[in-house]
Amino acid sequence: MKVLGACPLDCPDACSWEVTVRDGVAERLRGNKEHPVTRGALCVKVNRYLEQVNSPERIQYPMRRVGAKGEGRFERISWDEALDEIAGRLTGIVDEYGGEAIWPFHGTGTLGFIQGVEGSAGRRFFNVLGASLHKMTICSIAGATGLEYTLGTSGGMDPEDLAKSELILLWGTNPLTSGHHLWKFIQDSGAYTVAIDPVRTRTAERCDEHLAPLPGTDAALALGLLHVIVSMGAEDREFIAEQTVGWPEFRERIMEYPPERVAEITGLPVERIVALGERIATTRPTAIRASQGMQRHAGGGMALRVLACLPGVTGDWAIPGGGLHYSTSAHFQLDLPELLRLDMLPHPVRTLSMTRLGEGLLETDDPPVKALFVIAANPVGSNPDQKKVIEGLSREDLFTVVLEHFPTDTVDYADIVLPATMQPEHLDVLAAYGNLYLVWNDPAVAPPGECLSTTETFRRLAHRMGFEDPALYDSDEELASQLLKQYDIDRLRAEGFLKIEPGPVPAGKLQFVSERAARDGHDPLPSYTPPADSGDGLVLISAASHYFLNSTFGANPELRRRAGDSRVTLHPEDAARLGIEDGAAVLVSNARGAFEAVAEVSDMVRPGVAATTKGRWAKFNKGATVNATVAERDSDYGGGAVFHDNRVRITPRG
Repeated sequence: MKVLGACPLDCPDACSWEVTVRDGVAERLRGNKEHPVTRGALCVKVNRYLEQVNSPERIQYPMRRVGAKGEGRFERISWDEALDEIAGRLTGIVDEYGGEAIWPFHGTGTLGFIQGVEGSAGRRFFNVLGASLHKMTICSIAGATGLEYTLGTSGGMDPEDLAKSELILLWGTNPLTSGHHLWKFIQDSGAYTVAIDPVRTRTAERCDEHLAPLPGTDAALALGLLHVIVSMGAEDREFIAEQTVGWPEFRERIMEYPPERVAEITGLPVERIVALGERIATTRPTAIRASQGMQRHAGGGMALRVLACLPGVTGDWAIPGGGLHYSTSAHFQLDLPELLRLDMLPHPVRTLSMTRLGEGLLETDDPPVKALFVIAANPVGSNPDQKKVIEGLSREDLFTVVLEHFPTDTVDYADIVLPATMQPEHLDVLAAYGNLYLVWNDPAVAPPGECLSTTETFRRLAHRMGFEDPALYDSDEELASQLLKQYDIDRLRAEGFLKIEPGPVPAGKLQFVSERAARDGHDPLPSYTPPADSGDGLVLISAASHYFLNSTFGANPELRRRAGDSRVTLHPEDAARLGIEDGAAVLVSNARGAFEAVAEVSDMVRPGVAATTKGRWAKFNKGATVNATVAERDSDYGGGAVFHDNRVRITPRG
């Protein structure tokens, strides 16, 4: 039997896949050849997904902590025991502190609208309790907000239209590692490709040109390129006059960033800035692909604002194959209010920020956080300020429930662990953020042991607490129907995927001057915001690994073997200055924390920059990972994370 499904992981592609089942066991996984983006191919990580599904290390039964928090010692209990304990503890917390003392903490372990973060699975249950809302700030919020200020939407061009481009700027993105299906459309275009990235990534090595600015200076570079374009008189005056607002003011701002000034800010040669500006000025259509990594710094939202303005100045927004692609999520017309049912809240409640978990657990008061539900997340591995997160999770008065597949670093701090289903074992709906396809996932096999889907877990918990609202007991099929009112759900389920029509971009006139930004307390004009961590040391970038996806595959033996030891890459000039040789054991540290790594001396990074990858588990990395050094601090817009706004010292170890 072959069953159509969808990859749930935090990747732009949301691949359609086909599971081959024999005698009730999922024995083969392949990409769906019929899907126009997947085209039959999965990535190096997901090719091993069935190893995860069938792993003997999976959590298959409810467990209760028997050791100290952090030890990871548990005893098996029944579902009845687990539900009774959770119901009793929650009832006591609500009675004493109120529902806002409960924090449902969702992660990107699954992006599903039924089982995962996009639909805030379990939210209806938490609404009845009056629990705090969870704000997803770890990924793309700063850039999305910046785009909304400029374009009126965070949705951009159809990524498949990159096949029509003549010039493609891959700005702060490495699709050959993160979302490799986009590369097929880039190849189809035959376009001149430019990688703009402080690191010479797999993608940068395949491009026609690579520029390596200092991290966090992207907005300055974009303004410098615009200066060249405007100085040539190459702006599209007709598009600007008819489709934009605030050009005279923005033109003045652009002229504040001549290439000479931008070269000082970015660390790039003046002639490289001028040459690329001239190429953009004379090449139509030009497309920009910018992804989430480049906006994880103090000025991340502002950087996306400026990038969205560039095709507004050249008129590329009006040309097929021109514009900017960041995330397609805003194009999907999904009925999230019907799914979330915030009307079930008994009163307005506070919102807690995902990337402020340490602060939320240690400093939030009135009421303090007394219960934490961790769903498809591993915050010990993925959140900023690892030490502070661990300190918060170590509180004896914090009741922590974790729904998980494997014994992650975060599971070690749980009071109760609940076994969760994986993608071939439950129903779900995905909407790609790197293309325009909805994808349906049918269950292919029965779950092992006593694993339950997230939706079923909360249905049972609602019943145990005596809640009567029928909406708490909607089936997965009913939830999907409520979400997908605008689409042909029968066709989606039968074919496995459905391409949607994008909305207009810009949505209205492009805002060179944004009144909404001004109302929110920001500069109404796009500009450049310097990095916040501007002290001594190297700027450390922790980009996506080719072998891990966030921390999802952090325990997979083969992928761990391929990834090798934790490494940090330094430019030869920096290594010589610091007395560090290739292959040496080093300590990477700052005032927030430290982790151990092996030095790799290479010119793949520019001087002043060090590079490592995210996704490792602390328990396999001597107790700490790169996030031990990252600040729990907000970016400019939306409270986004600042993983790449991070200065460190690198010293030889013993």
